[in-house]
Amino acid sequence: QVQVVESGGGLVQAGGSLRLSCAASGRTISNYAMGWFRQAPGKEREFVAHISVTGAYSAYADSVKGRFTISRDNAKNTVYLQMNSLKPEDTAVYYCTANMVLVRTPANIDYWGQGTQVTVSS
Repeated sequence: QVQVVESGGGLVQAGGSLRLSCAASGRTISNYAMGWFRQAPGKEREFVAHISVTGAYSAYADSVKGRFTISRDNAKNTVYLQMNSLKPEDTAVYYCTANMVLVRTPANIDYWGQGTQVTVSS
């Protein structure tokens, strides 16, 4: 079993940047596809981005494509989400995930972190 813990959330003005980190423990993340989801108040949890085991493949939700970048450092057992050109609609709790395969459906995720709040002010 792998445990993941997010950090790096906070309050930022529109147009600003944040980098989220996800530190894993229990097992090496080199066996898992890693991803990020988010959930805004009153909305369903949604896919943001994910990355393959080696990092050779990544994919993004249309709403963040070109602004967010997911990356991983298997040696450090850590995954990152660089968020640029942030918008108020990016405000949400962001969750790190670990999964045996690449999926976009929350119901199919194996492991979740506790989440970190990102708030973008206008």
